[in-house]
Amino acid sequence: MTSSRTIPRILFVCVANSCRSQMAEALATALGREAWEVWSAGSHPSGSVHPLAVQLMAELGIDLTTHRSKGLHEVPSKRWDYVVTMGCQDECPAVNARHRIDWAIPDPVGLPLEEARRIRDQVAGLVRHLKNTVLGGALDKGAVVGKDKSSHHPPALR
Repeated sequence: MTSSRTIPRILFVCVANSCRSQMAEALATALGREAWEVWSAGSHPSGSVHPLAVQLMAELGIDLTTHRSKGLHEVPSKRWDYVVTMGCQDECPAVNARHRIDWAIPDPVGLPLEEARRIRDQVAGLVRHLKNTVLGGALDKGAVVGKDKSSHHPPALR
């Protein structure tokens, strides 16, 4: 069965595509795999996902062990509905997009674990806001990113 409905296409971009953009892609996918097409890439990809990103997302039950760092040349060449950059400014080249958003998010690599978790939580909140903006909340309304009161690992997808 084919549908004439076009789903929004979102590209998350940072320099290395090893941490912030990987987390954003994984969170967006977890919040609504079928509602939008989500990719991430880097202007200078590192070649692997940083172990910190793997750890931070595992705390939420999201597995990044099979993900890999991708360059912009590896994502589909198309006009994206939204390109979201992670504070990489001039290092993120222009990508064909209807809308551009810059999330000035610090790189969590090298920071204390609690600060890295805060940044992960910030990314989760921004992804939820983007979902609500782009899709009007049409994604899985049961999925929530919020505090998991039973642990010190704040947001959990429920």
